[in-house]
Amino acid sequence: MWLERSELIFGKEAIDWLHESHVLIVGLGGVGSFAAEFIARAGVGTMTIIDGDVFDITNKNRQLMAMDSTIGKHKSKVLADKLIDINPDLNLNILTEFVEPERVWEILKEYQPDYIIDCIDSVSPKIEWIIAAMRLRIKIISCFGAGGKKDPSMVKVTRLHRTYHCKLAQQIKKRLKRRGVSFERVRAVFSAEIQDKNSLAMTDGSDYKRSYYGTTSYIPALFGLHAAAEVIRHLTDVKLAHKKEEQKRIGEAKN
Repeated sequence: MWLERSELIFGKEAIDWLHESHVLIVGLGGVGSFAAEFIARAGVGTMTIIDGDVFDITNKNRQLMAMDSTIGKHKSKVLADKLIDINPDLNLNILTEFVEPERVWEILKEYQPDYIIDCIDSVSPKIEWIIAAMRLRIKIISCFGAGGKKDPSMVKVTRLHRTYHCKLAQQIKKRLKRRGVSFERVRAVFSAEIQDKNSLAMTDGSDYKRSYYGTTSYIPALFGLHAAAEVIRHLTDVKLAHKKEEQKRIGEAKN
């Protein structure tokens, strides 16, 4: 059994629970591609992966599936092949699209995941994923600015309202407050390192982005690792909590 070593860590019941779980990952770049692989290797039974972009040569320094052989190919389809190769029994939904804010609600209502990993860096769509997840009572962990950061020891997981030294998180919090949205329950992956201002470059303003920071090979991957770990631990803890509750009910019934 390919998950026997995972079972030694979590136990058979938790592994069975992961097999019954559904994780949605939006954004399959330097953060999301690694998160997706870690989720698949954990034995999660259903995944939905979303990205409308294709690989270009600048992705090679940080994205899991970016190679000379994949330049010009859709990130979702290339990654899908690897995930199925890892787990041929995986129930995989592949959405090759740039998700407009209004489409977020349709996707979540249709696929109904147990947990969302948000790995996009465009402000408006990111806000919509967070709001939709909260309103539909779906767990979400949102990954923030990995650009302009170099120190792996500064990458942290916390609640969104506790993030600091992250310009993207700051923007998101301000916009959510303007819309009257309470976001204390949203989990966040961020780096407390102050961004290197010299690594900033401007864009033409398309795809919701006006600028971007330089990136390393390892920081985005570390964000993806932290996000995946948070989701896997939550899902296995849910199983443990359910088991304890069931044992408690049985004990009370016997008494």
